[in-house]
Amino acid sequence: MNTLQEALHEYLELRRGLGFKMHEAAMLLPRFIQFLDERQVGHITIRLALEWAQAPSVQPAEWARRMCFVRGFARYRSATDSLTEVPPIGLLPYRSNRARPYLYTDEELRRLLDAALKLPTVWPSTPLRPWVFHCLLGLLSVTGLRISEALDLKLGDIDLDQAILTIRAAKFGRSRLVPIHPSTCAVLTEYLLRREQFFCRPVSLFVFVNRYGNRLDVGHVHRTFYALSRCVGLRAPGASSGPRLHDFRHRFAVRVLTDWYKSDEDPERRLPVLSTYLGHVCVASTYWYLSSWPELMAQAMTRLERRWGQSS
Repeated sequence: MNTLQEALHEYLELRRGLGFKMHEAAMLLPRFIQFLDERQVGHITIRLALEWAQAPSVQPAEWARRMCFVRGFARYRSATDSLTEVPPIGLLPYRSNRARPYLYTDEELRRLLDAALKLPTVWPSTPLRPWVFHCLLGLLSVTGLRISEALDLKLGDIDLDQAILTIRAAKFGRSRLVPIHPSTCAVLTEYLLRREQFFCRPVSLFVFVNRYGNRLDVGHVHRTFYALSRCVGLRAPGASSGPRLHDFRHRFAVRVLTDWYKSDEDPERRLPVLSTYLGHVCVASTYWYLSSWPELMAQAMTRLERRWGQSS
């Protein structure tokens, strides 16, 4: 039987091969194995997993995350080591602090896009910068892309003739095709023409670029977005919280689901379509949108009441 260290190497390679990045697990699990070695124990036990997860130097908010990493490794190890104990789910339970997304109205979105076109154009800014952010924010709102996916787009990933974006090596290493509306193609065409005219020379192949033609920095995008949000009244001056870029993705998902309800489609049956479009690994990630919004729940109740009425 191989050692825990060898088993961990095999486990990480397996998970990475399935598309998981395993950055945190690769950092924490070797510490757990060292913890077992110091106690001269060659098998994973629930008692020692609890002791390691709840070490005095670890904040309580981190306990569940550490236990989750151990549980995954223990499940793998138990296939070859009958003495391995797998910590049960619910041990050191974690209550998610997932932020409630903000649903932009059409009017708020229009104000953001208009404000983007009014961004300064004099040095250190450029005449292209307003169009970069107008196109980027608009694309996020109508496609539900993650901000990282939008910033990673390259010129070759945009097929305007077929109206398709190719999202490469997204979350969990997956790639997918994202169809886009003709109106979105028109805005992208105009932006790419302005981009080409501005640089007049070959620059990086990334679609959204800074004044030097390099990939737009995500930190700069967030700072600009916060400034635009304050400009249109979505954030108070100096506020550290408020609507986020990621909320464009939530807005897209909720709008699609709401439209399906209004057109008498079956959202639960079509949910895998939306899940694939958004690049979710499993439908459960998409189902969260279906169960967390009052408007969607109202639509669901209306349909249920209509069915009850038909059956009575």
